Amino acid sequence: MTRFAVFTLTLFVGLGGITTMPVYSDEGMWLLNEPPTSILLTKYNFELTPEWLENARLSSIRFNNGGSGSFLSADGLIITNHHIGADALQKLSNKDRNLFRDGFYAKKQSEELKCNDLELNVLQEIVDVTQQVNDAVKPNMSPAEASAARRAAMSAIEKESTEKTKLRSDIVTLYQGGAYHLYRYKKYVDVRLVFAPEENIAHFGGDVDNFEYPRFCLDICFFRAYENDKPAQVKNYFKFNPNGPVENSLVFVTGHPGTTNRLETYDKLIHRRDVTLPINLSRLRMMEATLTQYSEKGPDERRQANNDLRRVANSRKAFSGQYAGLLDPTVLEEKKKQETNFQLRVKLDQGEEELDKFLKAQKRIADIQKEFTKFEKEYSMLERGDAFTSELFTIARHIVRLAEETAKPNSERLREYRDSNLESLKLQLFSPAPIHKDLEIQKLTASLTFFAEVFGRDAPIVQKILGGANPQKRATSIINRCKLFDPEFRKELVSQGVQGLDVTSDDMVQLARMVDADARTFRTLYEEEVEEPERQAFSELAKLRFKAFGKTVAPDATFTLRIAFGTVKGYETDAKENIPFHTTFEGLYSRATKLQNREPFELPKRWLEGKSKLDLKTPFNFVSTADTIGGNSGSPVLNEKGEFIGINFDRNRYGLVRNFLYTDVQARHIAVHSKGILEALKKLYDCQALVDEITR
Repeated sequence: MTRFAVFTLTLFVGLGGITTMPVYSDEGMWLLNEPPTSILLTKYNFELTPEWLENARLSSIRFNNGGSGSFLSADGLIITNHHIGADALQKLSNKDRNLFRDGFYAKKQSEELKCNDLELNVLQEIVDVTQQVNDAVKPNMSPAEASAARRAAMSAIEKESTEKTKLRSDIVTLYQGGAYHLYRYKKYVDVRLVFAPEENIAHFGGDVDNFEYPRFCLDICFFRAYENDKPAQVKNYFKFNPNGPVENSLVFVTGHPGTTNRLETYDKLIHRRDVTLPINLSRLRMMEATLTQYSEKGPDERRQANNDLRRVANSRKAFSGQYAGLLDPTVLEEKKKQETNFQLRVKLDQGEEELDKFLKAQKRIADIQKEFTKFEKEYSMLERGDAFTSELFTIARHIVRLAEETAKPNSERLREYRDSNLESLKLQLFSPAPIHKDLEIQKLTASLTFFAEVFGRDAPIVQKILGGANPQKRATSIINRCKLFDPEFRKELVSQGVQGLDVTSDDMVQLARMVDADARTFRTLYEEEVEEPERQAFSELAKLRFKAFGKTVAPDATFTLRIAFGTVKGYETDAKENIPFHTTFEGLYSRATKLQNREPFELPKRWLEGKSKLDLKTPFNFVSTADTIGGNSGSPVLNEKGEFIGINFDRNRYGLVRNFLYTDVQARHIAVHSKGILEALKKLYDCQALVDEITR
C-alpha cells in the first residue's frame, strides 16, 4: 500500500483541552516572501537567512517557455535543461544544421547565437496586494460583477506597477483565491545560446526512461543574457560547487513549479479523474501518434516535430501518472482524511458558525464541478484551442483578439491583452522563428479530427468549422492559403486593427474570427460560473485554513518562484530493490552496452571514443526528497551555502502523484550532479572557456 508522508498538525484532546503537535516532512513549494524558516530550524537546525534568500531570488530565472534556470557567472551566463532549451535549439536549426541533435558550443562570445523569441524573467520584488484586490469585490455582487471588479482591480494594479517600476508586473492568485501577490520581474529578451550537448546524451533513454530512475542524462544547456548588445552584468549568481552533494545532505531547489492541486477538494479531484484527465489523455495520445508518424517520414521531418513530440509525450506520461494516482484508492482516502482532519480542526477551534462556512464552501465547489461538466468539452476545444493545434491558429487568434481587446479600456480586457502583458505577447507574436507548413497541416488535421470525434460530424459547430470538407482537406486548404508564416505580414495586420481583419483573405485569420464568438461565450461561462464562484469558495476555505494552521501549509504551484528542500537519499522499489542516491558514468556505459547502443540508448560518438578519458566513478545523476513538479525543470539544486550542486530535470514515476499529495517514501526529483557536469565538460567537450567561467 502506498504510504504518504505529509505535513500534519496532530490533534490531542486531554484534561488541558486541545493541543497540537507539529509533524514535519519535506513537503512544500514555499513562497520566498513566506519561507519555511521555522520548519528548517526545527527539523534540520538550519537558519535560512534573508541574505541567502535574496541571492537565491536574484540568481534564479524563469524561462517563459515553461521552465527554470539560474545565473552561474557575473557575465550573465545561465544554465537550464537541454529540454528547456530545446525550443530555441530547434528554432536555430535548419535542414543543414541540427543543433538539437548534434549540440553546439560558442568558443567566443561573438559566436553565441541570438534566440528568436526567448524571454527570461528574474524576480525583483513581491508585494502582497490581497486587500486591494478583495476590496474591489463588494457584498451581494453577482459572480459576473465580482469577476469584472476583480479583473479591473488587478489590471489597474499591474498597469500602475509597470509604469512606475518599468518591470514586468503580474498579480498571482494564491491559495485558489486566498491571497494575491504582485510579482515584479526584470526581463531579458536578448538571450543567446552558448552550449548544448548532443540529443542522445541529454535525453539518454528517451521516453523509455522518462519519469524513471536510475538515469544517465547530461540534460544541460547554457545561454547568456545580454543588455545593450553586451553580456548582462549581474551581481547575483550561484557559485558552482565542483564536488556536488553527498548522501543525506540537506539540499534546496529554487525554481518555478507549474501547477499542483493539493489544496483542491476531494470533489474537485474526482472531477479531474472522471472528466478532465480522460479527455486530455485521449487528445494527447492522438497528437503523439500524429507527431510520431510525421517524424518517421525523414530526418528533416523528425527535426521539425521533435520538440512538439517530446512535449506531448512528456505531458501524456505525466497525466497518465496523475490519472493512475487518482485511480489509487489510497490517494483519495488520504485526501479524504486530510479534509476530515481540517473539518475537525475548524469545529474544535473555531466553532459551529465557522464549520458551517466550511461545509457550505465544500458543497459549493462540488456543485460547481457538476455545472462545469455541462460545457467543459466546449470550453477546452474552442477557448483553450484543443480543436486547433497549430502555431498559425494561435497567432491568428491573438491578432483577432488584439484588434478587439486593445480598443477597450485596459481594465476591461482579457488578461493576456492587458498593457502589462503586451510587450511579452508581441515578442512571441512577431517572432521570426520558422513555422513548418507540412507539420502544421498534420497537427491541424489531427486536432480537427479529434474535435469531430468528440462532438460528432453532424454537430452544428463541427459543420461550421469544417465547412463541408473533411478535416484533412480543410486543414490543407487553410494552411496553404495562410500568410501568417511571414512575421512582417503579422505586424502589418496588427497595425491595421479591425479594418485589416475585415479585408484580409487569410483563411486562418477568418477561421479564428469564425470561432471567436463561440469561444468567448464559453470563456465567459467559465469565468462567471466556474472560476469566480470557485475562487470565492476556495477563498473561504483558505481563511479557515489560515486560522487553523497559519502559513504552515504552502500554496499550490503557480509557475512562480518557490523554494523547496529535502535530503539526498535513495529509496527502495516495490520489488524491494535498493536504489542508490546517485548514478555514475560507469553505469551509463553499462546500460548502453546492455541495450546494444540502440536508440534511445545510443551514445554520441564523442562519448564512445572518449570513454577512457573519464573517471567512470564520477557521480552523474542523483535524487533527493525535495518537492518538485513540472516547471521545475532547469531549477538549480543548492547546498546549505547556497552553492550550485546540480540541476533538476525530472521526477521518478513515484513522484507523479505529487500533483495531489506529497510523498517522500519513494518519490524523488532527479538532477544532474555538478561533478558529472564538470567531468563531461572538461574531458569530452572542447570548452575550456566555459569551464573557467563557471568555476572561477
